[in-house]
Amino acid sequence: MSSNAMRVLVIGSGGREHAIVRACLRSSLVGEVLAAPGNGGMARDVRCVQVDIMNPEAVLALVREAEVDFVIVGPEAPLSIGLVDALESAGVLAYGTNQAATRLEASKAYCKDFLQRHGIPTAAYASFTEIDPALTYLKQCRYPVVVKASGLAAGKGVIIAQDEPEAVASVRGMLDGTLFGESGREVVVESFLEGEEASIMLMVCRDRYVALPPSQDHKRVGEGDSGPNTGGMGAYAPAAVVDETVQRRIREEIIEPTLAGLRCDGIDYRGTLYIGIMITDSGPQVVEFNTRFGDPELQVLLPLCETDPVGVMLACARGTLDGVELHVREGAAIVVVLAATGYPGEYERGESIELPDALPENVEIVHAGTQLDDGGTLRSAGGRVLGVTAFAPTLKEAAARAYAVCEQIRWPGKYYRRDIGVRQLTRERCG
Repeated sequence: MSSNAMRVLVIGSGGREHAIVRACLRSSLVGEVLAAPGNGGMARDVRCVQVDIMNPEAVLALVREAEVDFVIVGPEAPLSIGLVDALESAGVLAYGTNQAATRLEASKAYCKDFLQRHGIPTAAYASFTEIDPALTYLKQCRYPVVVKASGLAAGKGVIIAQDEPEAVASVRGMLDGTLFGESGREVVVESFLEGEEASIMLMVCRDRYVALPPSQDHKRVGEGDSGPNTGGMGAYAPAAVVDETVQRRIREEIIEPTLAGLRCDGIDYRGTLYIGIMITDSGPQVVEFNTRFGDPELQVLLPLCETDPVGVMLACARGTLDGVELHVREGAAIVVVLAATGYPGEYERGESIELPDALPENVEIVHAGTQLDDGGTLRSAGGRVLGVTAFAPTLKEAAARAYAVCEQIRWPGKYYRRDIGVRQLTRERCG
């Protein structure tokens, strides 16, 4: 390792973190990468260290012992308990939002109040911690409505209720802890927005930001956007539904008022701002804010970056984006998530996985829920297990490359959607 190259620690164990690890390995700024706790795929790429990422003191001890120069925190849970605050207080450079900023994701009720307070377009809503007022409110709603667990629920705490009985069951299940545990002890009931969703990912340093290309996630488990919500079954970028007019409105009506609102509220925002957008007939509206990179969206955004994303993260952590620009490659990227059959419900773990010996150019397999057993066999260890990412001059070519590799992966419980990117592909076909 050269004297100028950093030792980087990536916090997390999912597909997002494996994508970040790969970006670090490609970066000229990085000499060595560690992951904590990592997964089976990361363990094949870098040294993985078992540590409780929800214990800031344990993470800090690891940072000191391993002489880490820079920490990148991937998941929302350690951000929400103040891991970045603890690292920065100890003089450690870290990329990720502080605890105050992470509240925008950790509490959907707080996020909706922020949006309303600062005049940022979003669906009408009400928040509840008790069942009776919520049931009274549901009687006056137009259906469908969206019922959200206010707390962190790994991307699965959202139910689109088609009628009042379904909404009542959802609210009861959340508030009594049956559905999402403590995450649902406060619920948000929102008007249902008609339109097409897109994901806007920014790397923010206070009043400055750089924007990654717009992407589109596929949340429902089934083809044709059917079945329950998941953490994401696939994504593609760039998403042409976010055209120049929509981009301008997002910048003027959402991004700029949001950054101004954060300053007004005294929040030192440094890290990722993920804006879930619904493009409606009346314009873009905010569905949600997340305070970390989207998963699986990041798996298609990083292959589009010509600029070293690690350098941008480092600049945010240091407190200035002056002179930093993000250059993007021409072309398209897609990721198809391979999940365990039954996800997001009950599913088998520990099944052996056989990967192809070689991959085509510009195709890679990102690991999310995998582990290596004592004999070195790769096994499934989660609901979303792998992501097959492909880059090509067109989305059609990228999709063909990704799906060809999906067919070659062997494990008994493999399940994946075969229509990732279909809206964009239809738009391109219709010209």
